[in-house]
Amino acid sequence: MATPDPATDAFVAHRNLLFTVAYEMLGSATDAEDVLQETWLRWTTVDLETVRDQRAFLVRVVTRQALDRLRALGRRKESYVGPWLPEPLLTTPDVAEDVELADSVSMAMLLVMETLTPTERAVFVLREVFGLDYDEIAEAVGKTAAAVRQIAHRARDHVAARRPRGTVSRAENQAVLHAFQRAVETGDLQRLLDVMAPDIVTLSDGGGVRHALPRPIVGAGKVARLAARRWFTGGLPRSVEPIQVNGGSGLLVRVGGEIDSVLTFRFDDGLISGLYVVRNPEKLVWLERETAVSR
Repeated sequence: MATPDPATDAFVAHRNLLFTVAYEMLGSATDAEDVLQETWLRWTTVDLETVRDQRAFLVRVVTRQALDRLRALGRRKESYVGPWLPEPLLTTPDVAEDVELADSVSMAMLLVMETLTPTERAVFVLREVFGLDYDEIAEAVGKTAAAVRQIAHRARDHVAARRPRGTVSRAENQAVLHAFQRAVETGDLQRLLDVMAPDIVTLSDGGGVRHALPRPIVGAGKVARLAARRWFTGGLPRSVEPIQVNGGSGLLVRVGGEIDSVLTFRFDDGLISGLYVVRNPEKLVWLERETAVSR
């Protein structure tokens, strides 16, 4: 039998939590995995006898690594072709049962957090999602506890002004999504308009590899006509299936049996106010298997 390794056991016990922290900070599962690898390498050099709280220590390390990666990611986004969207995750069914966790990993929330500075994003994630106290966060981001309180207040107000409003039940959102799917498949323009908010915004991410919208499309009329004319149709065999993506409902589109794109949604007051289409093949690999997130 293998000799128990306390360092490995501790890291594995907190791995899903650490991944979730990194993913919410970065919006990229690939970069989150790289951050976990860097955190593991740092963890293997630590004398465990000196660590009072292993969870807090690991969260601190992963936060610092993610902050460094987030700043580098910002520079990469500047040269990205077309709109940039977070990498979608095929999440486990239990994520939807934790409403706060599901909301925090949703595509809509990740896009809201994109409008924060790196430090604001780290503080918001650690405080609002994972409930760390200000002293712990201060150690993680290299600020005083008083400064962290101010940053947390500013980030909370910023997110509150931009997060989805008038939330309804998951079942009601799924009913709207089903109506959207049927309307697109049948080309029913009026039914599409019925489920869309007047100011709906559509973003499409092809990464310069696959065809995508070069800029956001705004307005129910424009989005509905685009959807009725172009999506789920074409010469190759296509299939559309509902999936659990980023803790909520989404649609996976396959063309010729291969994953072509994934659609995720923002709902406001029971209507679709945000429609996000990821087609970049590098970002679709996380839809091949379920990814566990936790807090």
